[in-house]
Amino acid sequence: MVFIQACFRQSTPYTPIWMMRQAGRYLIEYKQVRSQAKNFLDLCMRVDLATEITLQPITLLDVDAAILFSDILVIPYEMGLELEFIQGFGPKFQRCIDSADSLRSLKTGIQHSLSYVYNTISCARQQLSADKALIGFSGAPWTLATYMIEGHGTKNYHKSKKMLYTNPSLLDKLLQILSNEIKQYLSLQIQAGVNAVMLFDSWANALEMSQYLAFGWKYLQDITSYIKREYPHIPIIVFPRGVGAYLENLYGEFDVLGIDWQISMQEAKHKVGHRFVLQGNLEPARLYDYDSMQQGVKEILNIMQNKGHIFNLGHGMIEDLPRENAVALVKIVRELSSQFN
Repeated sequence: MVFIQACFRQSTPYTPIWMMRQAGRYLIEYKQVRSQAKNFLDLCMRVDLATEITLQPITLLDVDAAILFSDILVIPYEMGLELEFIQGFGPKFQRCIDSADSLRSLKTGIQHSLSYVYNTISCARQQLSADKALIGFSGAPWTLATYMIEGHGTKNYHKSKKMLYTNPSLLDKLLQILSNEIKQYLSLQIQAGVNAVMLFDSWANALEMSQYLAFGWKYLQDITSYIKREYPHIPIIVFPRGVGAYLENLYGEFDVLGIDWQISMQEAKHKVGHRFVLQGNLEPARLYDYDSMQQGVKEILNIMQNKGHIFNLGHGMIEDLPRENAVALVKIVRELSSQFN
């Protein structure tokens, strides 16, 4: 698999490409499948539908890797926090973690409750061709904790930061519990058939550097060290969004570091490219315009030159991006990156 070879910094005929949120609302096929489910959570639990959505970008875009279709919040949901996805608002938990009692009420050892995820992985892997990789994933502890504390997405992380400064031991306990659950969750994903795993720390940028290293990165390192020790043949990707200002302070036992579009690839390569393969980082909105997209691709490929690089967006696909440009993006990356061999 070209994707796996690139994760381990091996020579590849071209730079592999996949896109975060590559299965999503910009595809009419996705909308058609989603309409068959009662709600978004039901969609994640329906193995047949989740499998079909996982595979759509392979069929429609010919990317080098599929990523499991699921949601990061299935972990807190299975831990006992009732969850609903509200149209126009997003995910919302009916209760939050705000005390030692609420923390004690959480279920632990819930990895086997997520069998619908592993069944989706098994079905998708069986249908994927041998040259296409399948990526499993989880939210990182800090990002999951913010949802569990706030109850929903937030712009200021008021409750999470208040807990960090007024009751850090409670936050530490929650993060450790999540870290242990994620280790087992990813382990069972690997056993079900994924070829790589990814940790999304979407709200890493909510904290200043010292606090992120202590309450975010510390637990992410704990998970990656465990997975790398138990499954050394599985590449690990981490994506701590919005921390470009202090990339040089990030160390750990993983293979690929996701780079968002808020830092140039040149700077990211200078700071950490010798330690990790880099993944990214085209600004998603460039796909609105073909010429802007092509220019952005050329700039990134000229910097990376098909060495230590996996092409991706700096964040996820936007729901109204032209699908023809997504198809063209894959072809452009393959064609241009192959010239660096």
